[in-house]
Amino acid sequence: MLDFLKPKAATADRQPVPSAVPEAKPVPTPGARRKRLFWRPIQAGRSLLNAARPDRLTQDWPTTPVPADEIISRYQRVVVARSRHACVNNDYVKHYLRRARQNIVGPAGIQLQAQAKDPDGSLDSRANDAIETGWRDWSKRRNCDVTGKQSLAEIERAAVSGAVRDGEFMIRIVTGSDAGPWGFALQVLDPHRCPVDHDVERLGNGHFVRHGIEFNRFGRPMAFHFQTLDASEKDYSFGGRSFVRIPADDIIHGYRSEMVGQKRGLPWTVTALLRAQHLAGFEEAAIVNARTAASKGGFFQWREDASAPDYEEERDEPFYMDAEPGSFQELPYGLEFKSWEPQFPSGDYLPFTKQQLRGMAAGLGITYHDLANDLEGVNFSSVRSGTLAEREGWKEDQAWLIEQLMQPLFERWLPFALLKGLKIPGTNGTLRPDRLDKYSDVIWQGRRWDWVDPDKDSKAADRDLKNTLKAPSQIMRERGDDPRQVWRQFADDIQAMRDEGIPEAIIQAAISGAAAPATPAAGENSDEGQ
Repeated sequence: MLDFLKPKAATADRQPVPSAVPEAKPVPTPGARRKRLFWRPIQAGRSLLNAARPDRLTQDWPTTPVPADEIISRYQRVVVARSRHACVNNDYVKHYLRRARQNIVGPAGIQLQAQAKDPDGSLDSRANDAIETGWRDWSKRRNCDVTGKQSLAEIERAAVSGAVRDGEFMIRIVTGSDAGPWGFALQVLDPHRCPVDHDVERLGNGHFVRHGIEFNRFGRPMAFHFQTLDASEKDYSFGGRSFVRIPADDIIHGYRSEMVGQKRGLPWTVTALLRAQHLAGFEEAAIVNARTAASKGGFFQWREDASAPDYEEERDEPFYMDAEPGSFQELPYGLEFKSWEPQFPSGDYLPFTKQQLRGMAAGLGITYHDLANDLEGVNFSSVRSGTLAEREGWKEDQAWLIEQLMQPLFERWLPFALLKGLKIPGTNGTLRPDRLDKYSDVIWQGRRWDWVDPDKDSKAADRDLKNTLKAPSQIMRERGDDPRQVWRQFADDIQAMRDEGIPEAIIQAAISGAAAPATPAAGENSDEGQ
């Protein structure tokens, strides 16, 4: 027997270990310990960063962050082209475009409320009236639009439409003799007259051009490079390199910035376009299939035990049958009719369509029942909850439009208006141009909405007013009203009633909403019976 297979004999100096003392565990080799310590972090990393795991299910995900400039350069023109097509041809996208104009701008547009104050802090009513009157007069289409076709409210709607459809809007400020009676007007431009593929890395003055816009070294817009601004040119010459340079102070460029360093906008419809296109194709296929199924078509087939006749192409025609209500045609011996009845659209059509529209509504920030015009299965609580969340989004969009368009426009308009002369109502005087800072203090009021249950909301507003939780002016602004105009209307109504000889008690009751006191009839002595 080999020596290493023989059992070793117990030696006298080797003592058995008592059973009460546990045996020591073998110490793992250094390599095994490193392997175990290395395995545990991998397991933890996989559980925490599943989105970064490379496998067959995630291989189509990008793994390198793409800068905003690269995204705009690659995809902006394609996405805008498809968005414009959807806004014209897709019912749901066009409905969202209309709802955006209605809720962001509203029927009267964003309203200006001047807040010029005297040194003691009180409102300068005459100056504020002069500014608001001048703004309303300039906002008429013959004054504010260089073409004389659009009012300021229509230009605001055009800006919102541009943001939804193109991702941005560009409006040029035109001054001088071509700018109408005020010498100050607006020209709405197609943003794609400023080519997104026009890039210059370095100009002589240290500026650079990116996406058709000239910036200084800090990224501040300095000028816009347009291929043409001539209204007689209907086509854009993207191949040419002759540009019209317009200073940035004369261009109001608005877009929603989603990424740091973004210099041009993407359509608000961008996340819903692919789903809308697939849904449109699905609906078209379902309609074609339904029309085919309604036609009840089929085929003629000869049985195996019957021989089909030989047709000569020039002399005989293929066999066909005209189906008429209540009549049947006798077929030759051996010829059978095999009907073809497609079963689609089936019961899965409606749930699938609803799910696609829910996804579109989530991306667009609008409720499903509004986007799909579907009130089936909704109740008061669900409609109210969804409507409140949606209106908060519209308010955010209103704030965006004020910051991007209304405030910059007013800051450019006010100096021209003061130089032209803003007349003070009731006097022959005008506002002084040297008080520009005083007159620049304004607030903007966007449209507001009636609630689903106005009675409950009116009671809540009355309760907040009595408990001093809200001021009357705050409640009025939440309803979209100008408090100064409301107070003025109150004063005019009270004075008109006094001029007509209405007793003061009845006037107070009419203003406060309390029950009017009883008045004695004509010729009746109110002291009788006392």
